Amino acid sequence: MYLEADLLPLSALQHLAFCPRQCGLIHLERQWEENLFTAQGRVMHQKAHEEQTETRGGLRIVRGLPLRSLSLGLSGVADIVEFHNGEPFPVEYKRGRPKAGNCDQVQLCAQAICLEEMLKKSIAGGALFYGQTHRRLDVLFDDPLRQATKDLAQSLHQMMEQGRTPKAQPGPKCKSCSLVKVCLPETSGKEKVETYLKRQITRNMREA
Repeated sequence: MYLEADLLPLSALQHLAFCPRQCGLIHLERQWEENLFTAQGRVMHQKAHEEQTETRGGLRIVRGLPLRSLSLGLSGVADIVEFHNGEPFPVEYKRGRPKAGNCDQVQLCAQAICLEEMLKKSIAGGALFYGQTHRRLDVLFDDPLRQATKDLAQSLHQMMEQGRTPKAQPGPKCKSCSLVKVCLPETSGKEKVETYLKRQITRNMREA
């Protein structure tokens, strides 16, 4: 169990699952660059949080609900938690479309674990709403996903304790990342900047 002072942002879990280097740049180096995708996502989350709680029959919708888990060492805010006859069902809003991998599912599962600790209730599933498709993707919080979430939370704490940003792993996802100019994934595995500069200085001295 973690202490309150040890809690890390729940959003960092999704960043780590999507790209460890992106997570390090944001949460260790405090780097951030906005692009069209991040701006659209920010607006979508703001709208989800600003609307009021509403009740319709046996359905109660709570927006912007604070979350915390001492077992995961995470805290954050849920976009929407639907209570169907008192049973919680978390819904996370995403700007784009379903991604390869489980980064969004892990983030939603972490929200469910937070709710389970806070409400003392078991939560079987939730949903991801994607803005481009305007569809919900149901997510089952089964044992493999729960274990993946716990393992990733542990890895996040280890990375933050070590204080080292992982190396770049270039791939198709780099094209949509707002930090691509900070990350410089195309230089991954190539000559270090320091080595290049020293070599250039030595060459200039010889030619002088």
